[in-house]
Amino acid sequence: MVARVKTVAFQGIDTLPIDVQVQISGGMCAFSIVGLPDKAVGESRERVRAALSAIGLALPSKRVTVNLSPADVLKEGTHFDLPIALGLLVTMEVIDENEIASYLTLGELALDGAIAPVTGVLPAAMAAQSRELGLICPADCGGEAAWAGNNTIIAAPDLLALVNHVKGRQALPPPQPKAAGNGPKSPDLNDIKGQETAKRVMEISAAGGHNVLMIGPPGAGKSMLAQRLVGLMPPMDAREALEVSMIQSVAGDLADGTLTCTRPFRDPHHSASVAALVGGGVGAKPGEVSLAHNGVLFLDELPEFARGALEALRQPLESGRAVVARANNHVSYPARVQLVAAMNPCRCGHLDDPDIACSRAPKCGRDYRARISGPVIDRIDCHIDVPAVNPADLSLPPTAEGTDDVARRVAAARAVQRQRYDRLAEDRPVRTNAEADGRLLDAVATPDAEGQTLLAEAAGRLKLSARGYHRVMRVARTIADLGGEPTVRRPHVAEALSYRRAALPAA
Repeated sequence: MVARVKTVAFQGIDTLPIDVQVQISGGMCAFSIVGLPDKAVGESRERVRAALSAIGLALPSKRVTVNLSPADVLKEGTHFDLPIALGLLVTMEVIDENEIASYLTLGELALDGAIAPVTGVLPAAMAAQSRELGLICPADCGGEAAWAGNNTIIAAPDLLALVNHVKGRQALPPPQPKAAGNGPKSPDLNDIKGQETAKRVMEISAAGGHNVLMIGPPGAGKSMLAQRLVGLMPPMDAREALEVSMIQSVAGDLADGTLTCTRPFRDPHHSASVAALVGGGVGAKPGEVSLAHNGVLFLDELPEFARGALEALRQPLESGRAVVARANNHVSYPARVQLVAAMNPCRCGHLDDPDIACSRAPKCGRDYRARISGPVIDRIDCHIDVPAVNPADLSLPPTAEGTDDVARRVAAARAVQRQRYDRLAEDRPVRTNAEADGRLLDAVATPDAEGQTLLAEAAGRLKLSARGYHRVMRVARTIADLGGEPTVRRPHVAEALSYRRAALPAA
């Protein structure tokens, strides 16, 4: 007899159906797992053997063979424990195969029979729903699985409780979807003294989803500005929250199985590797650019990042997806982020102040800025100087306008964009101006006659690439949306150009 249990393998946030086939046959006593398992899957036999022993069952002194089909796909992770155990219980006639035939199963087994939480339950639950299957998962992951809308979920705390439920001796309660709170309130924008131009750019960035580069001396407030950007952005809608939660589920970052409702803010250290930023490593896990999906990726001290790591961000910033390609693995993760980068004008940070600048100025500034390539800079919409704060400004009272005031204008501008692109972009979802392609820009962001003249002259003078030209159009469209203007006019183009540089300024 061959027992079959359904489960999945993960390829990014996508799933691949896996058929776990279990057979007990005559011959020398052995327990073999075939079908290209990794080491964690191969070790399942010891966890399964101990878990069965914990509920009073022993494997027969026969040959046990487990095949994970299709056999040419690498199987990774500990979530195969529970499907293998259920397959053994079927072949040992403890439970009937029909009782679990309509379920997709995943879970890790502890030595005492407890079912431990695993990553990827939310994508697995959505895959089960699309195949009209129920789901068997760990109890700690039940709240996460319930968000997929599947009405048939068995969230079991241990193997014995699962067997009793299947046999009708015990009824496990259906899990309820759990959502995390909105988290701590974002710091307020009125904590920042001065820097009115930078605050204006943060508002534009939040309204249109634009990337920003801030250049200024140490202590000017660059990190404070970046940390307040998430608070200016509107709350995630249901689809955005589900996208973010699926990535966090695969990465194992969902706390207590609760879906996140807060836009992510990721600020990796400048020592981060390519795999840490873009994704990869064991299991091709998502990197920081994907974990920041629908949120903010803040790269402080931008020139200090390894050049290879920054260059690897070029494709995700352009396409909104991070593709991790390996010899035995090829996965793709969503990566629609707002990049906020900050840097000093030179290594010492005081290039513009001759009294405290180092002796190598201005050459140190040119060398420092040359560590960032032109293609990376070309993908950043707004480049702004953040000058040092006047000490006299620090004693001034907070500004009257705070985060809530700016957030209301941002929400109104985003609502205009959502309504506009729902009508025009039928082939793919477009939420903000930053996501609009050339066809949509021609339809919604073409300036008036004076604006077109200014944009054409500036494009030639600044040597803008085609990408830079379109990014200016996107920023101008956002500025017009913030002002409630249906048409992009010359002042909007002029302001957008003031935030655009053809390259980093020469020292």
